[in-house]
Amino acid sequence: MNAPSTGLTRRHALAATGAAALTSSLGLRPASAQMATIRQGYQTNIWGMPTYYLLKSGALEKHGVKFEEFAVASGNLTMQQMVARQVDMGTYAAQSFIIGHDKGGLVAIAQIEYVGKTAAIVARKDLNITKVEELRGRKVANQTGSSIGNVFVDIIAPKAGLKKGDFQEVRMDVNNMAAALASKTVDAFVGVEPYNEIAVAEGFGVSLMDFSSIDKMPVFMAATPDFVQKNPDTVIAYLKAWQEVASDFKNNPGKVSDLIYSYFSSKGFTMSRETLARALARVEVSPGFPAGLEPDLRRDAEVLLREKKIDAIPDWKKALRPDLWAKAAA
Repeated sequence: MNAPSTGLTRRHALAATGAAALTSSLGLRPASAQMATIRQGYQTNIWGMPTYYLLKSGALEKHGVKFEEFAVASGNLTMQQMVARQVDMGTYAAQSFIIGHDKGGLVAIAQIEYVGKTAAIVARKDLNITKVEELRGRKVANQTGSSIGNVFVDIIAPKAGLKKGDFQEVRMDVNNMAAALASKTVDAFVGVEPYNEIAVAEGFGVSLMDFSSIDKMPVFMAATPDFVQKNPDTVIAYLKAWQEVASDFKNNPGKVSDLIYSYFSSKGFTMSRETLARALARVEVSPGFPAGLEPDLRRDAEVLLREKKIDAIPDWKKALRPDLWAKAAA
């Protein structure tokens, strides 16, 4: 298995011009002329694939939304880009979102998926490790600062009796972890799909646990507050596109799987369609803005505050914007 390049990629997609030409001939200002171009960030693991599918589906163009594409290895990198105002929107789990709100006022405009089942601790099969506590003294690859990295270091490792220093944390992009495990550079990794399934399917890795029993790990679509304030019509049109493609994940999974499989194949990953299907089955994609998010978010924020990764518990009325999804659905 060859790991892909983790360099920044960028693509500018423009909406179709036919409808704009028609409205112009009628003396009307086309809606797309008022739309801002969205700088869309997403991670190149399974968490980012719903967003990747949205970008390739044509739904954004249909709603007159223009975008630029910024792909990175992990959502916490997108969050950092957004705090620096280099990207306007991006997906990542609750922990990274809370840090992003604390550091840059980022707001959640939708919940895209639950990914707790896609995050796992995978160990080298030849070491015969069966429990997290057996990682004592081992080299563990971790995407330091990511949501799963924080959950592992702050919650899972301490629960298994492992404190900082009991294992050697090897900082690494999730994209490279399966290859590092195969080459025995590390003894285990804290990873996400499809890399976990690849390691198991190719026979060199064994999954010790996934994160779903610890955290369902909702993944949010976040936006910078200044983009939302300046471009409310663009945000609403963008969310309408999400509502349109949501049905594909429920009603046309084959179409979704084919597009995502082609993505990973283009990046040099060799895996069977069955392996990808198992990885995708662990993602619960259901775009929306469910009620009752605050208790779990507060729990996550309290851990981050305790670990001095944020300065204060967020004001959820500022951090969460369910009103935008409601307007798009109206």
